[in-house]
Amino acid sequence: MAAGGADKFSVLLPTYNERENLPLVVWLLARTFCESGNNFEIIIIDDGSPDGTQEIAEQLEKIYGSDKILLRPRARKLGLGTAYIHGMKHATGNFIVIMDADLSHHPKFIPEFISRGANFITQVLLRPGASDLTGSFRLYRKEVLQKLMEKCVSKGYVFQMEMIVRARQLGYTIGEVPISFVDRVYGESKLGGNEIVSFLKGLLTLFATT
Repeated sequence: MAAGGADKFSVLLPTYNERENLPLVVWLLARTFCESGNNFEIIIIDDGSPDGTQEIAEQLEKIYGSDKILLRPRARKLGLGTAYIHGMKHATGNFIVIMDADLSHHPKFIPEFISRGANFITQVLLRPGASDLTGSFRLYRKEVLQKLMEKCVSKGYVFQMEMIVRARQLGYTIGEVPISFVDRVYGESKLGGNEIVSFLKGLLTLFATT
């Protein structure tokens, strides 16, 4: 894929209490895309963060421009899967990048995702030799992601795993790129007890329907 071509990359960035991390991850994304010559937009889906994340996103929108930063908030936490569906409605790129806003995923790996080829759904490895179905740093063709979302029934953290299972069912090609995974820089993990229970229930549903 030639840099600076007609392709556009829409980054879906769900946030909840990411006031400290958001400015840095946006700066890293903007730098990465500008250096690689790829057109991009960053869609921030904030779920009513009480720490002022939305206000920070509004400032970033003014700094980088509303063509590059699109704040598309929701009133409360409604699940990761629905956050991506919400963000997709506003995406104008033909490729979609999904990633965490907590800096556990470094944007510097995105050009390598892109270089793997336009026909890949890109999934990452957290450790050598083991595919991570729950990883949330991926590159999709937009039309592929739309088809997968139509098939997926999960709404929480198991959503990531179901996406790969459904992709394999539909015969899509999956490429993998090794990355360095870093624990979140600021704040605590959002995977609480209730979400772990929901994750396990979602796994049972996924295995029962595939």
